[in-house]
Amino acid sequence: MTRMTMRNRILAVVQGREHDRVPLVIYEGILPVEDVRRHLGRERIGLLRWSRIHREEHPHCRFETKDYWVGGRRWQRNTLYTPIGSIYEERAFETAYESSSIRKHYIQEPQDYEVFWAYLQDSVVLEDYERYYRDQAELGEDGTPLVAVERTPYQQLWVQWVGLDTLGYHFADYPDRVAHTIELLRQRARRIFELAARSPAPFIDFPDNITAPAIGPKRFREYCVPLYNELADMLGERPVFVHMDGDLKPLWQAIAESRVRGLDSFAPAPDNDTTVAQAVALWPEMRLFVNFPSSVHLQPTERVRAEAEAILAAAGHTGRLQIQISENVPLDVWRTSLPAIAEAIEAFGRP
Repeated sequence: MTRMTMRNRILAVVQGREHDRVPLVIYEGILPVEDVRRHLGRERIGLLRWSRIHREEHPHCRFETKDYWVGGRRWQRNTLYTPIGSIYEERAFETAYESSSIRKHYIQEPQDYEVFWAYLQDSVVLEDYERYYRDQAELGEDGTPLVAVERTPYQQLWVQWVGLDTLGYHFADYPDRVAHTIELLRQRARRIFELAARSPAPFIDFPDNITAPAIGPKRFREYCVPLYNELADMLGERPVFVHMDGDLKPLWQAIAESRVRGLDSFAPAPDNDTTVAQAVALWPEMRLFVNFPSSVHLQPTERVRAEAEAILAAAGHTGRLQIQISENVPLDVWRTSLPAIAEAIEAFGRP
């Protein structure tokens, strides 16, 4: 077979076509990408760049960001101003990757929902295919854009706007406010879906960060699966992917019954509760973008290679496997762990 580019390998996995080897891919932003590519060899690793096919305008709302320092550590306050009031979140940053975690979410009290509704009702969703074309042109044959819609409403609320504990209380104390918010988010999702269906993107990703303990089977079926299926119906042959990077065992059946055809950043055992072999058996049509288990990067080189070989043995011959780096890797180990993974892929040969 003619040697393929990384872009072609990725798309071959997505589209179910023959390819010359399992792709090894990294999210842009996870590690110093150019350093990784120089160290590993530019031909040995591809790129995924988060991208979109839509943009939003809010004529009467705006965000304001202010940085400050707490004990030598950068924090950030992001304030959302609307015609009826404001709400804010606070984030703390870590130094290695400059990634942040939310320490206070925007919505805490029942009246905060009304401010959020004003923001959602002010939202104008517009086509932005130019971003996709620009991202693809810049990546060239080295990779492909990872085109994302928004998180589904429940995931969006607990991850971005309310927080998991607070959202649980609000479901009990203010169910009508939560339900109305979810409906507004669904309406916005459907406007984005229409643009996604008309877009040139070969697959679409929900960046949902699914983990079973945070949602459970009932809410997963109620709040996530219907929207996954709705977009899948609109896309036809193009697959819907979902970023599922946590424990999945309680959701196995619901995932199998859904029209999801790709798991992005699927995080297998030993870090979570589902093995690659189980995923292959449970979901025979599923494309598996497997995040190489983060904990294994810390193991000796021979253990890293053995884990890569086990993943390849379980899923490599299906033609539905991509091994990727889509979660943080300790900065002092990638120079030894990534070559071990690449060597295992090269020794494995064709799917």
